[in-house]
Amino acid sequence: MSKVEETPISCARCSAVWQKNGVTNCWSGDPATAPPRPANCPSKLHSDIIQSAVAEFKGENEDAKLARVAARVEALCYQPVPGSDAVNARWTRVEDTVALANLMGWKKVGIATCIGLLAETEQLSAILSAQGLEPQSVCCKAGSIDKLELGLTEDDKVRPGMFEPACNPIAQAEICNRIGTDMNIIVGLCVGHDMLFTKHSKAPVTTLVCKDRVTNHNPAAVLYGQNFYYKRLQKQPVIKEPKD
Repeated sequence: MSKVEETPISCARCSAVWQKNGVTNCWSGDPATAPPRPANCPSKLHSDIIQSAVAEFKGENEDAKLARVAARVEALCYQPVPGSDAVNARWTRVEDTVALANLMGWKKVGIATCIGLLAETEQLSAILSAQGLEPQSVCCKAGSIDKLELGLTEDDKVRPGMFEPACNPIAQAEICNRIGTDMNIIVGLCVGHDMLFTKHSKAPVTTLVCKDRVTNHNPAAVLYGQNFYYKRLQKQPVIKEPKD
């Protein structure tokens, strides 16, 4: 590997620059007076990739269209304040998703849902239908395959000794592929299962609900609780002996 490839990157470190100046090198009112790029800035170390991606966005393929539409939705989800440079957020994530689908011309929307969020998925389906879209939902436990068939043991189950179906994100993705969804939405899939679904989905995937069993599906809550409730995450290992 080259020195550039071995150099760690960390945009997170610009948090201090943002808090001090209200701007960073990549976000400022005037690039000429923007703060300098830190040594580990990806824009500095991997400028060739940045330019290559920009060139692709200027094209006419589906990725370029999606990038432009996403940028439009980003602007539409804010409401300008007359006589001020301030803006107010006006759209929820659901509204962002609906707007993106409509502007892309997508109709058939797959929903890869956790079985524990079927009620939420039903509500989402009603909203999508009301907005002129065609929701198609498939549950993580589709097929009801016992976890033992995956080579797991009773100790790997939530309730040992009982029948417990395994999640099947590849099947969820392939079912969406077969029925020809234009886009897919993840609603509460487990960590890892969401990766497999995204990997095998032919249609673009977005996440509406990110599973977090403790914070009522608001994983960002942990990031705001580092000074007290979740400080243990910086001091104790989550798991001491990872299983295969």
